[in-house]
Amino acid sequence: MLRGRPAAGARAVTGIALATPPSEAIARDVRAALAEDIGSGDVTADLLPERAQARARVITRENAVLCGRAWFDECFRQLDPAVRIEWAAADGERVAAGALLCRIEGAARALVTAERSALNFLQALSGTATTTATFVEAVRGTRTVVLDTRKTLPGLRLAQKYAVRAGGGANHRIGLFDAVLVKENHIAACGSIAAAVARARELHPGVLVETEVETFAELREALGAGADRIMLDEFELHELAQAVAEVGGRVPLEVSGSVALERVRAIAETGVDYVSIGALTKHVRAIDLSMRVELVDG
Repeated sequence: MLRGRPAAGARAVTGIALATPPSEAIARDVRAALAEDIGSGDVTADLLPERAQARARVITRENAVLCGRAWFDECFRQLDPAVRIEWAAADGERVAAGALLCRIEGAARALVTAERSALNFLQALSGTATTTATFVEAVRGTRTVVLDTRKTLPGLRLAQKYAVRAGGGANHRIGLFDAVLVKENHIAACGSIAAAVARARELHPGVLVETEVETFAELREALGAGADRIMLDEFELHELAQAVAEVGGRVPLEVSGSVALERVRAIAETGVDYVSIGALTKHVRAIDLSMRVELVDG
């Protein structure tokens, strides 16, 4: 029998407390996942006795940073509100290969039906958190913050951005609504960086305005225009160091493009404030997890 001991509060690998997305967003993600998997009904789960109870254990087969407990739990609770889940690790916690992650008790049909969707969430989000933690560790000791991008899996924006935070990274803008990012096409349409920044201020006062630049001339124009943050796109390492020296801390600098793990430390050591990495959420490699279910006698 599960004891119902509450797991430790979720904290990123950096030790910062984590806030999950709104419960309705998590429930929506799970409803969509279960609907596409179950369809008109789980014809294999029908092989189990209707009233049978079961228990299960989930372990990780590799080292990872755990993430996705809320989505995992919701998968089972939508099918069996009485399910009992006891966690042995919190989101944002490093777990070693072979470690027990959780125990579950509930209706047998619900456990086998929800298993794949629940593991899909836990594996994918733990994968993002683990990759993020690897990048965060690579820049440790520098001033550089690891950011995500909008290159997320459709429908899982909030979930993946939560996973980035669990791995010790930080979020760039959530969507197109909470920050202005002026890029080449916007500059062409407005006529100049200065005009684009001025127009953004006029239309959306109080919203952060970031400008992407590709040359030092554009960097100087963005500085003069009063951008809140400047994104240095495809700058070489010596150019990044030069840009940091020229800006002198007046505006935060972000590096985007070709930020591979092998290169990120060298980028951070130039003194830039941020690196944004699409691969955190775009190139998802799920963590290998295993769930074993057994029927409970009586």
